[in-house]
Amino acid sequence: MNKQELVDAVLANKDVNLDSKAAAARVVNAVIDGISAGIKKDGTVQLIGFGTFSIKSRSARKGRNPKTGDEIKIKASKTVGFKAGASLKEVAKKARPKKKEK
Repeated sequence: MNKQELVDAVLANKDVNLDSKAAAARVVNAVIDGISAGIKKDGTVQLIGFGTFSIKSRSARKGRNPKTGDEIKIKASKTVGFKAGASLKEVAKKARPKKKEK
């Protein structure tokens, strides 16, 4: 599912009485902005039952340039991690696995 499909799903949800695709897009964007602001402010956003977004630190490490094979130094960095909550894990157990392309 991509962002546009998520907007369509929000619009189709009968519990959310939205009148247009633009309104659904504003709702999705507001949620994404809220998660981003929470990460920036507190370093973590916990949505009970869904999961937790949090800042993860990556240490400096050595890697390889895939084109040349030369060893390179990769700087330390920060990224956002996600840990699924219990309800989302249950949904994942029942989900159909995506077929791999050959």
